[in-house]
Amino acid sequence: MSARGPLPFDPIARAAETWAERVGPSTTMAAVTSIMRVQQILQSAVDSALRPHNLTFARYEALVLLSFSRRGSLPMRVMGDRLQLHPTSVTNIVDRLEQDSLVQRMPHPTDRRTTLVEITDDGWDLMKRATESVNEIDFGLQGITERQTQQLTDLLGKVRHAAGDF
Repeated sequence: MSARGPLPFDPIARAAETWAERVGPSTTMAAVTSIMRVQQILQSAVDSALRPHNLTFARYEALVLLSFSRRGSLPMRVMGDRLQLHPTSVTNIVDRLEQDSLVQRMPHPTDRRTTLVEITDDGWDLMKRATESVNEIDFGLQGITERQTQQLTDLLGKVRHAAGDF
């Protein structure tokens, strides 16, 4: 939605019509453009839900990942692999979380080359409150049923798999 309110027409459908007239088949263009727009909508909703907790989605995702681990800690390299981020990005995320006392770096007990990141009690508490906030808004995904949400996840998983994401 724009700052002035919703448009009286679907701009992506209109662009698809024009694309079809001037360029050729527009199905893929319309699908990709829709995905990009929905990503903006979802990102805005999740950012709004996390903002009161002073978290970005990347920092929230890191806290959730650590909370899912058996010991509440993971090597930074594993965090990067699971979050699909460059090591520099993981370092920046961990730096911010550590500044806020939400995680702490610890030496690995058996591998001196490895640094573990461990979620703190404050990190657990904040992650739980932030999760309540994003769950209250269904991560911003509105307008489709639970079954359609699963179908969407399955379809996007096929695209991710074809791209080598997993």
